[in-house]
Amino acid sequence: MILPIYLYGHPVLRKKGEDITSEYPNLKELINDMFETMYAAKGVGLAAPQVGLSINLFIVDASPFAEDDEDDELTADERKQLENFKKVFINARIESEEGEPWKFNEGCLSIPYIREDVLRKPIIKISYLDENFQPHTDVFDGIVARIIQHEYDHTQGILFVDRISTFRKKMIANKLKDIEKGIVVPKYKYKL
Repeated sequence: MILPIYLYGHPVLRKKGEDITSEYPNLKELINDMFETMYAAKGVGLAAPQVGLSINLFIVDASPFAEDDEDDELTADERKQLENFKKVFINARIESEEGEPWKFNEGCLSIPYIREDVLRKPIIKISYLDENFQPHTDVFDGIVARIIQHEYDHTQGILFVDRISTFRKKMIANKLKDIEKGIVVPKYKYKL
C-alpha cells in the first residue's frame, strides 16, 4: 500500500524516532509499504517519520544511482555496490563519521522541488538491526553513506535544509513556506 509522505512543516518530521522491538505491530507490512511508497515517489530512501511514524526505522535502495548514466565518475565496482544496496535499518546509531566533508546536491521527498548542496563526511560506521532484528555494525562510504546519513537524520528530527548555510536557508525560505501552506505539492501521495 502506498502511504502518504508527510511534507515540510508537519511536526512529525521534527520528532526523534523511538526505538522499536520485534513486537512492533505489522512491522513487515510497514516495511513493504515503505518500499512501495518510496518507489512510487522515485526516492532512494525513506524514513518512518516521513510516513507519520516517530520510530527509528528507515529504508534505502541505492540502485537508481547505479543506473544514472550522467554520473561518469562512478567505477564499475561503485556501480555494482549501488545496484545491490537495498537495506532496512532499525534502531540505527551512527557511531562515527570520518573523512574530509564533501558536497553533494540532496533532495528529499518531504521537501519537494528543492535541492541544495549539503556537506557530509564520506565514511560512516553505523550499528543497526535488520528487518529480522539481527544486529549489524557496518562501515559505508560514498553515496551509500550519504543516503544513510540523510535518512538517519530523519529519525533524529533533522532535515537536510538544517545542514545548509544561513544564506541558502534565506534564499529558499519562501519555497519552504509554500510547501507548508500546500501551495507547492508533489506528484505523489502526501500529507501536510
